[in-house]
Amino acid sequence: MNKEELIKLVSDRLRLIRQEQGYSQDIMAEVLGTSKKTLVQIEKNRMLASWTVTVSTCSLFSESEVLQNVLGDEPLEVIKLLAHKKIEYRLDKTMGGKVWWKEIESKGRYVLQQNVISQHYRIIDDGHFRWYSSFDRDDTMKRFGELIQD
Repeated sequence: MNKEELIKLVSDRLRLIRQEQGYSQDIMAEVLGTSKKTLVQIEKNRMLASWTVTVSTCSLFSESEVLQNVLGDEPLEVIKLLAHKKIEYRLDKTMGGKVWWKEIESKGRYVLQQNVISQHYRIIDDGHFRWYSSFDRDDTMKRFGELIQD
């Protein structure tokens, strides 16, 4: 997934996210920091949301079932990965990957998983704490190798 794909996914579902929240277009536009005219254009598929509106939507509505289902669990993680390319974590507890994750490899106390929707990778430990996330498989495999050596 890249920024353009994420923008398209969020743009295509902005109306559903707004309706899920029970917001009018006026309120949603205010919450997102955009004009009602722009919001209407996005909802009618006449234009795509900007990166800023996409980030705001994923941040402010990270608990949205619509977003979680289209992005595979954690919208903020996808946003952070696209912005930073990779993330090292400390003490960031996950749900363990029961729904949107497939196990790639497990060794010692670490598990390498891939999100079945966004396709990004992460490493969690046996307590379900996230250690690393990236869209880059080689980087993730390298970090996995380092962790299992410690």
